[in-house]
Amino acid sequence: MTTKLPENTAPAVSTLDDLAKLADYSLMDTLNCDPHATEDGIDHRSRQVFSGHYVPVNPTPIKDPEYIAHSQSFFAELGFADSLAESEDFMRMFSGDISQVPEPMRKVGWATGYALSIYGTEYIQQCPFQTGNGYGDGRAVSVLEAVINGQRWEMQLKGGGRTPYCRGADGRAVLRSSIREFLAQEHMHALGVPTSRSLSLYVSKSETVQRPWYSEGSRAENPDRMVSEAVAISTRVAPSFLRVGQLELFARRTRNNEHPQAMEELEKIVLHLIDREYAGVIDPQLSLAEKVVVLAREFRDRLISLIANWIRVGFCQGNFNSDNCAAGGFTLDYGPFGFCDVFNPYYQPWTGGGRHFSFLNQPNAAESNFVMFCSALRPLLLSYKESGKTCLEAFDEIESEFQNVMRMHMKKMWAAKLGLVLKDGVDDFDYELFSELQKLMIQTPVDYTMFFRELSSIPDDIEPLKKSFYNSANNKKAANTEEMDKRWQEWLVKWKSLLVGSAGANEGSTRSKEEISAQMKRVNPKYILREWFVKPAYQQAQAGDYSLIKELQDVMTNPYAEQSQEIDSKYYRLKPAEFFAMGGVSHLSCSS
Repeated sequence: MTTKLPENTAPAVSTLDDLAKLADYSLMDTLNCDPHATEDGIDHRSRQVFSGHYVPVNPTPIKDPEYIAHSQSFFAELGFADSLAESEDFMRMFSGDISQVPEPMRKVGWATGYALSIYGTEYIQQCPFQTGNGYGDGRAVSVLEAVINGQRWEMQLKGGGRTPYCRGADGRAVLRSSIREFLAQEHMHALGVPTSRSLSLYVSKSETVQRPWYSEGSRAENPDRMVSEAVAISTRVAPSFLRVGQLELFARRTRNNEHPQAMEELEKIVLHLIDREYAGVIDPQLSLAEKVVVLAREFRDRLISLIANWIRVGFCQGNFNSDNCAAGGFTLDYGPFGFCDVFNPYYQPWTGGGRHFSFLNQPNAAESNFVMFCSALRPLLLSYKESGKTCLEAFDEIESEFQNVMRMHMKKMWAAKLGLVLKDGVDDFDYELFSELQKLMIQTPVDYTMFFRELSSIPDDIEPLKKSFYNSANNKKAANTEEMDKRWQEWLVKWKSLLVGSAGANEGSTRSKEEISAQMKRVNPKYILREWFVKPAYQQAQAGDYSLIKELQDVMTNPYAEQSQEIDSKYYRLKPAEFFAMGGVSHLSCSS
């Protein structure tokens, strides 16, 4: 939901000086600095970081920055004047130059380290030092924490230059990937999916980097050429950027007794996580062990709800390692993400992701991350002997319940998409109906978003649903039309009979067709940020035309609304045949 300022009320933040008054650096003020760090933040070469929660580091400004866009809805929520985004000092700061920020803002940013696990297996091989001490924010530099309207926000520059964790890379993000992330974060927020937010987007008019990418029309799995791309900096905002991988890093150091302060640093990062993300739900009077138990339950429930929301809207994260899993339980990483066009349980936008990170395998990936989260917290329970046994038993029960809780959330999510109301405590979900639907969606095949949106109108027959059907010209696996029509009609009749018997808000009440349709349309979006919409936007932006970005902002921040016929014809349609299997559209590498 967008929060609007009352009419005739001036924004609370109209200058950078106004924003500076809200600065409050909790991470740097309460956690441990890397003892080998420099005070001035000139620390841009890849190196091992052995201890400490953060490294002070200055971002590297992009050259000749130019304004592209800002999130008007998020600015309004924060009480920022829209004019701020194009003001000289704001643009300077959020394109990487914090050398002239007003006090009490600080002229140094920070980067953090983390560990890496993939499906519950720890990895150190990709670390250039083969120790795991080189993983972390390689090109993401946080430059501000501010408390705005009672909410703490951390502002982080994506593509802000090298840090000690850069592993030899250039620390830059290119315009193409920056536009994707900038649009996707605000789109996901509008969809009702917990996510980091987009603040601003600036591009360099003169600085470029080389990246592997696809030739126009290429069907290759991976990029087949090197291209020169403009660098950009997008500012992403969240209550914190703490990751499951960060907790893993400090747990590993504790487990291996890597330095005398290892256990203390693990305890401090966990308490900091609670303060930043769970202060409203965890009683500060509890013992540490009791806090850890509540934290595990709250994170589990947030993570499960997040995954159910991802699948509800057709989102596939693509690379759900523990270092891409926000410990606050929201969507963090927008690298190789994608939204389903054709429904496919194994849809995977990233060429390096495999089936284990595919669309309907995301609950399994989430469970693996939760197991690693619990593993990281466990040393804190073991170190508290008095209450540890009782707390450890509760903790183990919370971990063991993950699959059951996930199953319940997924069932409720599917029921909501189908307009069905489930009774509390009764397993009345029609698995046979749902199983037949999945088979039909795969065999037809259908467009995931368009199908559920058309179904939300509760059609009398299957003709309206056919707007979402891909025909044999697009997909050679399409089954016999006459036989499929019969199966679809039989399924529709059975589904509608369940709708009639489905209770309303009050037990025993009935719901009108209009009420059911309205409820379904609140969970089944009409517009989704498909890659083939984004590609022309970043191609035009490379030529200095940002109009399509602004159009996508307008459309994709109102994804449930009925919009104009012109918008429908552009953004509510099947994926054209020529885009199937096209590199950079149907699939992409992780390069950005």
